Amino acid sequence: MKTVRFAAAASMALGLISSLACAQQLDPKFIAGCQKCHGQGGDSVSPMFPRLNGQQAEYMSAQLKNFRDHKRDDTHARGYMWGNARVLDDKTIAQIAQYFAQQKPTGAQTGGALAAEGAQLYQSGDPSKGINPCQQCHGKAGEGAGVMPRIAGQHSAYFRMVMGAFRSGQRKSDVMSVVAKNLSDRQIEALSSYLSND
Repeated sequence: MKTVRFAAAASMALGLISSLACAQQLDPKFIAGCQKCHGQGGDSVSPMFPRLNGQQAEYMSAQLKNFRDHKRDDTHARGYMWGNARVLDDKTIAQIAQYFAQQKPTGAQTGGALAAEGAQLYQSGDPSKGINPCQQCHGKAGEGAGVMPRIAGQHSAYFRMVMGAFRSGQRKSDVMSVVAKNLSDRQIEALSSYLSND
């Protein structure tokens, strides 16, 4: 039993060391460039730009590649990220994603009746509209996992903008496009109130 525990602990430690080494080799100019819009450590103060602190590295890597390769075609992507991501190779993308994933995430600030509605929808979905619980993909506390993004602690205006982009088809996702179209404006507001931190 002790051997199993030691092996698990050693494996975790090696993974952490590897992650830290990856982030430490990154040219600081890339992080400085990101922070111009996304804030110190990725904790954006502007609702126009998403918070990156604590974001899932796998999700962030995928999005940066989509920006670089022009596979993500929403207004924000074209206006800001296509130009910024064009110089990034896969290794640099992985390092940037790892750096921001290791930053302390901003938590949600919940409270009030609208947030309570959002919590109910997040945890239980809306079977009458065929909407599954958000937590099935995004985690119990909105922390995300792998390619599923952290959505807790995001700016409410940014959250609503993203949902609008999924709704209109400007931003593509087999799952989220359907979910966003089925959500009412009130439900989007409620989810935003539950998950966001302004």
